[in-house]
Amino acid sequence: MQPLVLRDGRTVLVDDTATSADDDRPVLVWHHETPHTGRVLEPLRTAADARGLRIIACTRPGFGGADPLPGRDVAAGARDLAEVLDARDVDRVLAMGGSGGGPHALAAAALLPDRVAAVAVFASPAPFEDTPTWWDGMADDGGLRSARVGREARITWAATAAFDPGQFVDVDWVTLDRDWAALGRDATEAGESGLQGAADDDVAFVTDWGFRLSAVRTPALVVHGGRDRVVPAAHGRLLAAGLPHATLDERPSDGHVSVLTGVPRAMEWLLAAARE
Repeated sequence: MQPLVLRDGRTVLVDDTATSADDDRPVLVWHHETPHTGRVLEPLRTAADARGLRIIACTRPGFGGADPLPGRDVAAGARDLAEVLDARDVDRVLAMGGSGGGPHALAAAALLPDRVAAVAVFASPAPFEDTPTWWDGMADDGGLRSARVGREARITWAATAAFDPGQFVDVDWVTLDRDWAALGRDATEAGESGLQGAADDDVAFVTDWGFRLSAVRTPALVVHGGRDRVVPAAHGRLLAAGLPHATLDERPSDGHVSVLTGVPRAMEWLLAAARE
């Protein structure tokens, strides 16, 4: 992880799988789940290396030692990303995001249209609607409901909240024990220091994102588990309905974590979409 000081004085952390200064592989920007440290996890690196991709990941404010940015909206991540890409001398990228990283990947596609060629999201929340369609099916909605009250309420909630294992179905636990064990370790590490980052993510998710899905003019792959109890499958359908050039890949047997086993295929989809 390398620190980068942005124009506003904040520091973010950047992980980059470049093998040399002149690494010319296509670049995939990975937008991490909530919570996260910002490091590129091994299953991502392995899948990307096998497909000739370089990965860049940027720690969102308030996570992993990155300076917090209270009041940030989802769109703010695209502005930070533009500075990261400038610093790395990267012009054109593919974007991918998992869970809480999904909205930020979509923000990059919407707000950096000249730089993002295609986007894919996994188990991503949809823009907030205070309707049963948006809320129903969440095993634990306490964080998002407290975020509706405000940042301090979300931080206060987190101080006493306990993880609900019922959010994950059996196939999620199998995935966390095997291919994506690194995700569980990373989330545990990030959760110990990322109260502000997680609060700011949740507040951003349940307020105006700062852009509309209709602004995403690139090809967009929406991958969602039919058994997801963290971000229910209705969110994937809402995203697919709102994105102008969406492909919905609803995986009926997958939950919130196991859906990530589709990352290698999604990387191939992104590469093909960028060539069209």
